[in-house]
Amino acid sequence: MKTLSDTSLKSFHTFGLDVHAKSVIEADSIDDLKMLWLDAEYKDLPKLMLGEGSNLLFCESFDGLVVLNRLKGIQVTEDDNFWYLDVAAGENWHQLVKWTLDNGMPGLENLALIPGLTGSAPIQNIGAYGVELKSVCQYVNVLMVESGEVKRLSADECFFGYRDSVFKHTLKEKALIVGVGLLLRKDWQPETSYGALSSLAESGEVTPQRLFERVCEIRSSKLPDPRRIGNAGSFFKNPVVSIEKADELAQLYVEMPRYAAGNGFAKLAAGWLIDQVGLKGQTVGGASVHNKQALVLTNSNNATPADVVALAHQVVQTVRDQFGVELEHEVRFIGKNGETTLEQVCPQ
Repeated sequence: MKTLSDTSLKSFHTFGLDVHAKSVIEADSIDDLKMLWLDAEYKDLPKLMLGEGSNLLFCESFDGLVVLNRLKGIQVTEDDNFWYLDVAAGENWHQLVKWTLDNGMPGLENLALIPGLTGSAPIQNIGAYGVELKSVCQYVNVLMVESGEVKRLSADECFFGYRDSVFKHTLKEKALIVGVGLLLRKDWQPETSYGALSSLAESGEVTPQRLFERVCEIRSSKLPDPRRIGNAGSFFKNPVVSIEKADELAQLYVEMPRYAAGNGFAKLAAGWLIDQVGLKGQTVGGASVHNKQALVLTNSNNATPADVVALAHQVVQTVRDQFGVELEHEVRFIGKNGETTLEQVCPQ
């Protein structure tokens, strides 16, 4: 375990905002985490477990302890039907996807180039191009911060939903993810139903590696590289509305994308909605709506946290006024003492 002398968080989150923490510590083991959450020296401090900071927005400096996740290790077993991967929470997700393909274990290729660490994947139930984590997750290992007990939750116990899980609700701030169990089928079948991937199926060139490469090509062309321009990827969830609401909007906007969401609901494309209200390229201070992908907010010119929050509020308000649809941020908002929301930071 290593305590860093510099408490700046600018290099530890992909938005690259100039915020600080009271203390920054690297945790290399579960025992490190137990000490930080249970020892009297740290017990009463606000704490934030941080991976690569790829899906969060610091709304201000953090008045507590930021713990950098450095848990490493991948173990693989197999039987006739599956490969079973036990992956430590500090492993980089994209490098894990690449490693599985390099070692002849397909199944994660649609989830390539999603930023962040493996431990963050269950929180959001990450998903892309027709595949979600829940389809390959067997279990999640967690450290219960009050007792110091390590528990294994089955995928069912994680209550995965659209960009959602138990870790955002009943286990929020009560459990730290320390490992993820993945289940990859040996009878691999490609998932190419997503429009941009359908051409692969038509060409007859579908292999795990080619699918991986195509997903990387698409993501690289649509999303800005956070190493060049600060951002947290898709800022808003695609809103889910009733079929009746979707039908009503489709009569007014015949080109509006919509997707079946089951149980009488439809999913709309948040990026399309933001684009239609004319906010692509919109700026507030140093924050901008990306000019190629309206779903992404960026730190385009030394933005402050207040700039990004104000821009997010403007986007939500404008989409609500025109479409009567409420956008919800996918990015986690972190306040002075812990996780918060746009509604709490910037009341409507």
